[in-house]
Amino acid sequence: MTSLLTFAFLLLTPAAAQTWTAPVEVRHDDNLALSYRARYTGDYLVVETKVEKGWHTFALDNEVRHTQKLAGKPSLGVEKSTVVKVEEGLKTEGSWLQTDPQDFSQPEIRHYTYGFNNVAHFAIKAKPEGAGPAKVNIKGQACTESVCKNIDVTLAVPLQASAGAFDAAKLVPVRQ
Repeated sequence: MTSLLTFAFLLLTPAAAQTWTAPVEVRHDDNLALSYRARYTGDYLVVETKVEKGWHTFALDNEVRHTQKLAGKPSLGVEKSTVVKVEEGLKTEGSWLQTDPQDFSQPEIRHYTYGFNNVAHFAIKAKPEGAGPAKVNIKGQACTESVCKNIDVTLAVPLQASAGAFDAAKLVPVRQ
């Protein structure tokens, strides 16, 4: 019985429950646009964005998708792709994965854009380099129908493998 109580206590402690970094908020004026948090699973660095109602943000490969869809035709422009860069603490392996982006395109004006308006995940295989924490920088853009906000945030991600499974099969490869 004591072992069961100890196990239950460990599961409910903040250290065991805290698998994600604290969220970093991105605001436009006083309004929350979106937030980011991250975790290291032991195999993957996973970054999560939660996009607030009325806002959207863009895929890691938004510009690549835009160019492919235009097939050489001119365009009025393209929104910035999200860029996630591991600056220290982790050595990445392979290519990024992301939640399958939504198509926000307006083909009638040759405007092709892809992204997220809810929750999205970005992940890459990684191994620790040093004691940590890992430093992860995220740049991009979040927009409403009338305004866009540039994003430049950094997260400090502990290198202790977090509890909880991560299913990379639910994500799609980022187009190159």
